[in-house]
Amino acid sequence: MRLFEATPKQWGNSLGITIPSDIVRAEQISQKNKIRVLVIGSRMNLLKEMFGSLKLKKPTQRIMDEIDEGYD
Repeated sequence: MRLFEATPKQWGNSLGITIPSDIVRAEQISQKNKIRVLVIGSRMNLLKEMFGSLKLKKPTQRIMDEIDEGYD
């Protein structure tokens, strides 16, 4: 498994990316192979913005203390 960045380019009505030749050789990719592509786009920043935005009625420490009370 290798990681690389690519900029999509217009290819007919679709978008396409190129895989660097060193990765093609190392992973032995050919036109007959199916490959899996994990896409992590710019929307990943949306998750970062949302993280920690949950507003609780009780402070986190109080919730943790209440959980611990059951284990005494």
